[in-house]
Amino acid sequence: MMQLLLDPKYLFTILLLGTIVYITYLSKKNESASDFFVGGRGFGWFTNGSAIGGDYLSAATFLGLAGLTFAIGYDGAFYTFSFTIGLTLLALFIAGPLRKFGAYTVADFVAYRFHSKRARIVAVIVVLAISGFYAAPQLLGAAQILSMFFGTSYEFGIIFTSVVMIFYVGVGGMKGTTINQALELWIRFFAFVLMVAAAIYGGFHYQKILTAISEFSGTVFGTGAYTTDGKDVVFDGETWAKAGAFNPNFWHSASMLIGLSLGTLGLPHILLRFYTNPDAKAARKSAVMAIGIASLFFAFAIYLGVVGRAIFLDGNASPEVMQNLVTGGDNMVIPSIATALGGKWMLGFVIAGAFAAVFSNLSGLFIASSGAIAHDLYAKFSKKELSQKQRVFAAKLSIVFLGVFYGVLGLLVKEASIGHLVALAFTVGASTFAPIFILGIWWRGITEKGAIAGLIVGFAVSMFMIFFSSVLPEVLQFRVPGIITVPIGFLTVYIVSLIDGKVPADVNAFMRKVHASEESV
Repeated sequence: MMQLLLDPKYLFTILLLGTIVYITYLSKKNESASDFFVGGRGFGWFTNGSAIGGDYLSAATFLGLAGLTFAIGYDGAFYTFSFTIGLTLLALFIAGPLRKFGAYTVADFVAYRFHSKRARIVAVIVVLAISGFYAAPQLLGAAQILSMFFGTSYEFGIIFTSVVMIFYVGVGGMKGTTINQALELWIRFFAFVLMVAAAIYGGFHYQKILTAISEFSGTVFGTGAYTTDGKDVVFDGETWAKAGAFNPNFWHSASMLIGLSLGTLGLPHILLRFYTNPDAKAARKSAVMAIGIASLFFAFAIYLGVVGRAIFLDGNASPEVMQNLVTGGDNMVIPSIATALGGKWMLGFVIAGAFAAVFSNLSGLFIASSGAIAHDLYAKFSKKELSQKQRVFAAKLSIVFLGVFYGVLGLLVKEASIGHLVALAFTVGASTFAPIFILGIWWRGITEKGAIAGLIVGFAVSMFMIFFSSVLPEVLQFRVPGIITVPIGFLTVYIVSLIDGKVPADVNAFMRKVHASEESV
């Protein structure tokens, strides 16, 4: 038993879980709705910037981006470019005004901006949909890690992760979630730093291996032992190193860029983080810090994806690594690289980092969704005045419901790609909340009907393009359909608002509040 516990993958994972439990216990005192949903608005820019990074750099970035670069090369690296633009837009146009506005949830902004209960209900539905799209791939990543490295079933992995999150968020609320997210960000970051350092020390210099990969053409000998048809894997380095493997033309690349970059502005769990800063200045600093740490993280992910491809084509890695790279899918490239570069100790640290990515992102989703259920639905539509204790209890009860709901979603996406599922969540966010927040903050003419129509149409078009685009001509079929869904979302808000013309009477007061200088707030 002791020997098992000293195995690095068990040791680092147990240390991570123990730390989460300890921080959650210290943060268990949540006496008010403000404590539970926004941590009392007391987090400084460094802590909150780390937490934003922890929320944003999910399993899709820790596992998926390097995996996509490994699998499809240039087009996989293009993902990271789009994500970085999204954080920059968030810092420039949303972070400061959103904090000046001040609220508990994303739906609060919609409801108070337009004085509309109907708008609140529609916003809640969209919040839950986006969170569901985003939560499912995080659970998928956790279950795959547990299955591959701990020998558990996929179903056990989903249940285990859901239970951990119910405790993590239900007890700690936003306070525990923020501190845990900040810690988990740095665990992942240093895991990547360690891997990058090991790769460079091992001679995997970027330009050298990139040239070798692009010049490779043919079969990777010995891989037939791990393929289902018994044939060696065939690889064309020239195709891998150029655009077109994933995005066949400019319009597909543009569509991905629009969907992923603007999708950041529509992610409820990221937007919610700016309510936790004490003021707008700290919110902007938090966003800038998140941009810096995310940009470094993305650069590391691209490099490690290229390193993984070089290791695979070289063919001298252990049978375990080669098998995992063939059969593990895009999502298991990072653990395989860790094993090849640093053996079981580096693998153990990377596994802990992967769990940290999953827990960090899921906790943000749980907080955002519990606010939608407990605050935006139960508290706001309750026929009686609720005490702070009752509000917190409702939030904790909604966490249990969400654990079951997300768990079911996780069971349904067993064979999916983490990176692609997250891209779909971004598409919905870009087509719904991004127009509402950009126009709601920067355009006086937006109306209640325009906002509701934008949310409904943006959501409906996104769902259609995600699930039923096959009925359309091939030219209109996109992996990330942002080039279609996002303009429709913006135009719907704009056109319906112009036709409606019923701009909220307090629009000037709202604009002064969210755009005033720090000294006058």
